[in-house]
Amino acid sequence: MSPLVIREARTEDADDIAGVHVRSWQVAYRGLIDQSVLDGLSVEERASGWRRIVADPLPTSLGILVAVRDDRIVGWASLGSGRDPDGLADGEVYGIYADPAAWSTGAGHALLEAAEQRIAEAGHDRAYLWVLDGNDRADSFYARHGWVEDGAIKIEERPGLTLEEHRRVKLLAR
Repeated sequence: MSPLVIREARTEDADDIAGVHVRSWQVAYRGLIDQSVLDGLSVEERASGWRRIVADPLPTSLGILVAVRDDRIVGWASLGSGRDPDGLADGEVYGIYADPAAWSTGAGHALLEAAEQRIAEAGHDRAYLWVLDGNDRADSFYARHGWVEDGAIKIEERPGLTLEEHRRVKLLAR
């Protein structure tokens, strides 16, 4: 297995980012989100969205990182300044996913460390992220990396589904 490389996402990565996004949702959220929603996820639709996001990032964005091994994107992380009213001074990991085939290979670990470093370098002393309720694998992963639940919850309504999430936070070393 070749070494893992973390780099900034490029527009031409959109299809691969979308593939990881869809496959990870379909495996990680099985039993947590209605199966018909998971079965209906489209790599093509997600890729279109990712092309826009990479080409024209949010004003709060600090970047989209990809994990590459053997010339293949095996994970991604999107991060920036906090978007929640009570977390505006903090950094936020907007999303982080590894391809299920790359779980337990260090890709998620490397992406999370790189995201934490970039958020700290941007001047944030603390960061947060949201975890889907019931996603025990993710909760365990974040706990091993020092992210703790702070009691905040949110309910996000999306077309065809409701996501109930809890927040984890971490103090960052600068």
